[in-house]
Amino acid sequence: MRAAVVQQFGEPLVIEDRPIPEPGPGQITVQMQASGLCHTDIHAAHGDWPVKPNPPFVPGHEGVGIVHELGAGVTSLRVGDTVAVPWLGYACGECRHCLTGWETLCTRQYNTGYSVDGCYAEYFLAEAAFAAKVPAGVNVFDAAPLTCAGVTTYKAVKVGDVRPADLVAISGVGGLGHLALQYAKIFGGTVAAIDITDEKLQLAKELGADIVIDARTEDPAAVLQAHGGADVAIGLAVDDKSFATAYAGLRRGGRLVLVALPAAGTLRIPVFDTVLNGTSVIGSIVGTRADLADVFALHALGRTRVIYETRDLGTVNESIADVLHGRAKARIVLQP
Repeated sequence: MRAAVVQQFGEPLVIEDRPIPEPGPGQITVQMQASGLCHTDIHAAHGDWPVKPNPPFVPGHEGVGIVHELGAGVTSLRVGDTVAVPWLGYACGECRHCLTGWETLCTRQYNTGYSVDGCYAEYFLAEAAFAAKVPAGVNVFDAAPLTCAGVTTYKAVKVGDVRPADLVAISGVGGLGHLALQYAKIFGGTVAAIDITDEKLQLAKELGADIVIDARTEDPAAVLQAHGGADVAIGLAVDDKSFATAYAGLRRGGRLVLVALPAAGTLRIPVFDTVLNGTSVIGSIVGTRADLADVFALHALGRTRVIYETRDLGTVNESIADVLHGRAKARIVLQP
């Protein structure tokens, strides 16, 4: 099978011929149909973060495909089922986090395309318990970005406790931001979308943003404060300045939800202002299996729209370059 492999950090991925993996107990082999390209995959390939994967490895954690083979003991799925394999590839199910609905904080978790091989391949392994069935009628190319970009931003909106009539600032209208905008609207928020390209600002308008802020020519914090300040700001742009601006745009009692993970991201928070204004700064990391089921259900009901373009798996290096240089409109979805 073809697989795109990180051989060395910072080097182009190499397309290799590898054996089709065989599932062990509790596992499945999935024949990949679509795999979204997430910025996390780029961080993985570059070794950007303090906890690094171990090359050689196959990245990718927005994999959607057909169950090809079942390992021993798997009864929840059948060969031929369409499934999605997210970032959370495994959690222990026994720790306090898992038992209280926070399996994404499990310290024994495996992450698809990071601590175990991922979806940039024609076939890939998954733990059956963490492979989500894709509802009938949901396009696999929609399902792939929903598997991470969707569930991550859905969770961020939940963690931010968005309520009807809240002013919600979305900082970065890309692969994650265009979905965050829609979830904020579903939760009843008034949405202010912030970006620096004409194409993405136009996309925000098309998706129903109530306020569109061009950060090239406007001060987003000043615009937000002119509207009374944001109740919730969701930081999706991979840029320290955007976090600081989002923080400055909050109203008293506002909540800044950090999602994007710059390689060396830092947010300087003024303690005096944070205390007096009752400001909250919250980290939000992807979503649970239950969250992903909600995301798929909303999409099946026609409540969300996924913006993507498809490319062959062999274009992975060019596609990564396009994401890094802001040339991707929203999500790139790779096909085997």
